Amino acid sequence: MADVLPLVEARLRIALGEPDARAAVTFLGTDRIEVLRFTDGDVVRYATLGMSAQPMSDPTAVLADPVEGPRAELVLSVRHGVADTDKVLRPLAVLAASPQVEGVIVAPGASLDVGGPLWPGAPFTAVLVAEPGGLVEDLELDAPADPVRFLPLLPMTANEAAWKRVHGAQALQERWLTHGTDLRDPARRSVPLD
Repeated sequence: MADVLPLVEARLRIALGEPDARAAVTFLGTDRIEVLRFTDGDVVRYATLGMSAQPMSDPTAVLADPVEGPRAELVLSVRHGVADTDKVLRPLAVLAASPQVEGVIVAPGASLDVGGPLWPGAPFTAVLVAEPGGLVEDLELDAPADPVRFLPLLPMTANEAAWKRVHGAQALQERWLTHGTDLRDPARRSVPLD
């Protein structure tokens, strides 16, 4: 099967335009992960490139399937100029490497925690993985490979992450919607949870 990463990058460029910056991170024992930055007016988007090179595999499987299995890249959108969000590059690369490092399958509804602020001074240490298809369309690959899905990440405060563990992703998203939460605001406070 052909290398999927040039196809993934082309899909990102079609959906988001030309990246104005990119950085690469390599962790011991993993493939290189790049993070591309796209600026669109007052919104900056960070997209991973490299997570989809191999399909994510069931951590209980004896052997990882080299072709079949879910593939994904991560996309984070925040308001530009409010915080030093460019420091999110390494935490995003860590999240994108987690299927290789920890054997997890990243899917909508999951919580991913980086163990510290997403960027300096950020009130967020975790993200909620949202449903794909809105910003960047899935990239179909030749059968039997699964398509590459572009998963939006929604930053969560520690309180929101704890509340989500009890009540679920759907309940948290409904609470955000009810309160008109601007999920792109890099300095927003936690939504009321009582």
